[in-house]
Amino acid sequence: MSTGKSGGNTGGKPAGARDMRVKVKKAGKLKHSSQLWLERQLNDPYVKRAREMGYRSRAAFKLEEMDDRYKFLKPGQRLVDLGCAPGGWCQIAAKRIGLEQGKGHIVGIDLLAVDPIPGVDLIQMDFMAEEAPALLTERLGGRADGVMSDMAANTTGHKKTDHLKIIALAEAAVEFAHGVLAPGGFFLAKLFQGGDSAELLTGLKRDFTTVRNVKPAASRADSSELYVLATGYRRKRDTEGATD
Repeated sequence: MSTGKSGGNTGGKPAGARDMRVKVKKAGKLKHSSQLWLERQLNDPYVKRAREMGYRSRAAFKLEEMDDRYKFLKPGQRLVDLGCAPGGWCQIAAKRIGLEQGKGHIVGIDLLAVDPIPGVDLIQMDFMAEEAPALLTERLGGRADGVMSDMAANTTGHKKTDHLKIIALAEAAVEFAHGVLAPGGFFLAKLFQGGDSAELLTGLKRDFTTVRNVKPAASRADSSELYVLATGYRRKRDTEGATD
């Protein structure tokens, strides 16, 4: 543990170099874990950039980076953002599909209320509600070209239980996508390394042309999160007569 005194060249820093990291002094009943989280936020370059650029979360850079690499966001698309709060992904997607120019449509859904985002249709409800797929398809004006999810289940601290919750949430997102995606559409969702995702990935490989695991640089180095990106939706409809 560093004492903040210069007593030689440690940690690769030149002798006498100042530690520019912001440190949070323990105050009141702030837990040590909360103190560490706050210090990480204050020193996170993506958090700083998000504030400077007006993005609502550092997660915006994850979507930006993944799309820079794989080009799945296109002008005029109809998109669904599951668990969209606070809205960072909606902000990036809106720019990339040309929402300000009147192109495309985005519907964001979350259990929490989300502050308005210009042009984005926001719904406060559970995406797993029985009526959700039909409602979102109606609000989109047709089937979706993409379903995105940056959702993460609340953790318990028990690794095996948390992995099961994460996979269950991702599976629910996949099931939702089957109800709203148009042929050729994409699915993007958060997973975590080490989870039992083999069955989920097998299903995606059956129903999409290409399935990739993606770890954007904006994900924290100590985080086990990764994303699954499935493109080229090709699952046949279970019922006939569905319309766009």
